[in-house]
Amino acid sequence: MQLKEVVQIIEGKVLTDSAWQAVEIQGGCGADLMSDVLAAVQPHALLLTGLCNPQVVRTAQMADVAAIVFVRGKVPTQDVIDLANEERVPLITTPYGTFELCGRLYKAGLPSLERRIASGQDE
Repeated sequence: MQLKEVVQIIEGKVLTDSAWQAVEIQGGCGADLMSDVLAAVQPHALLLTGLCNPQVVRTAQMADVAAIVFVRGKVPTQDVIDLANEERVPLITTPYGTFELCGRLYKAGLPSLERRIASGQDE
């Protein structure tokens, strides 16, 4: 699914430069713990999160996340947006919460890209 389709489904607003439109999203995940992103998210995922700090962008780079969606209308500071533009990581904000977004995206055909984590590896 192309990112522009995702933006329509979630009624999102893109916060970064226009290079985002051709980004292909292969699945999704939701996490606020960046250690969970590193441990469980597969490449080319759409990350849904409530965190708005620079570590989200850095973690997305390391995990090969395709784009980041900030839930509940959250908007990161300009320094986070600037970092995302430098690193070519699309940032989107949406008024919806994580639970509803997951349902909307799954219903539209976007699969989960979260790996199962073996018992005992939780924080």
